[in-house]
Amino acid sequence: MFPKIMNDENFYNKDVTREEWQQGLSQDDHHRSGIRFARRVRLPRIFGLAAMFFPIAGALVAQAPPGGWWLLLVGWAFVWPHLAWQLAYRAADPRVSEMNNLKADAIVAGVWIGLTGVNVLPTAALIILIGMNTMGAGGIRLFTAGAIMTTIAALVTLQLTGVSPGFTLTPLELWLALPVMVLYPLFFAWVSYQTAIRLAEHKRRLELMSTRDGMTGVFNRRHWEILLRNEYDTCRRAHREAAILIIDIDHFKSINDTWGHDVGDEAIIAVTRQLQLTLRAGDMIGRFGGDEFAVIMSGTPAESAIAAMSRVHERLAVLTLPCAPQVRLRISVGVAPLTEEFCHYREWLKAADVALYKAKNAGRNRTEVAA
Repeated sequence: MFPKIMNDENFYNKDVTREEWQQGLSQDDHHRSGIRFARRVRLPRIFGLAAMFFPIAGALVAQAPPGGWWLLLVGWAFVWPHLAWQLAYRAADPRVSEMNNLKADAIVAGVWIGLTGVNVLPTAALIILIGMNTMGAGGIRLFTAGAIMTTIAALVTLQLTGVSPGFTLTPLELWLALPVMVLYPLFFAWVSYQTAIRLAEHKRRLELMSTRDGMTGVFNRRHWEILLRNEYDTCRRAHREAAILIIDIDHFKSINDTWGHDVGDEAIIAVTRQLQLTLRAGDMIGRFGGDEFAVIMSGTPAESAIAAMSRVHERLAVLTLPCAPQVRLRISVGVAPLTEEFCHYREWLKAADVALYKAKNAGRNRTEVAA
């Protein structure tokens, strides 16, 4: 009846859990992750490239390049961000596609640096923009690759166009570039902050999903056993009393077979609710799957645990299910106080399970204590 206890040595082995996680990551999950990555880059690129149009245009005026360069600048600043998003969104691997887009940004930035004659502030603004984007998206590796590509593209452009590096600075270029250098880091920080908030909320939800039973909201079996192991160790060190309870809904299979699984689910939720209403906030309730529950009552002797279960029995005796008033919910409970005889928390858990068998064999709808 009692499910096989999890293997601590396997569960707490980091290599095993990492391998299982990687195996569980499906292709769809990888694709969705790539889409989210491309979406995070999209807004900074739209804002950054549009803002860079003005300082680059101000620096190009002095060079008087052919009209094709102006068309390229307009396309890069206002069209490319949306095209890059579409390329990543429609790609088989959006993350790889977006990484390539970031490298393309770095190359084109090098072209503008070369074409403007390494004009001081537009060059600095471009380096800040591209550096923040590549570092934020791919860390030092992508940042280094982007810096190399930008440098090579700038040198090649200088060689092909014959523009001489001037390292010049005019008041117009100053006023056009300074807003970008001030506002873009602030905008990038705001986007990063929003991403951090979403990731923190996502992490909180994942932690909740990994520790809680989806139907009842109490701890799932795996996490409950972690709590039990910790409680066992703490109580042994502090010589503190504790008791655990294993609870089973009587004739649950008959309820499912007669009234259907919807009523069975409602019965499970009803029992959970009564346990939550009766027990203390610090008592740790877990669901082992099916119709079995378990409770850790810290600092509680067996007599207090029995008294608490008596109140649960009384509440269930007058409880009716809205969708099946004829159903009478009853539970059998096995209680095991912590003693010095237990050399491992599994022995403690087994003692509660034996007490539950004793309650069932004695006619059910009762609470029995481990001998």
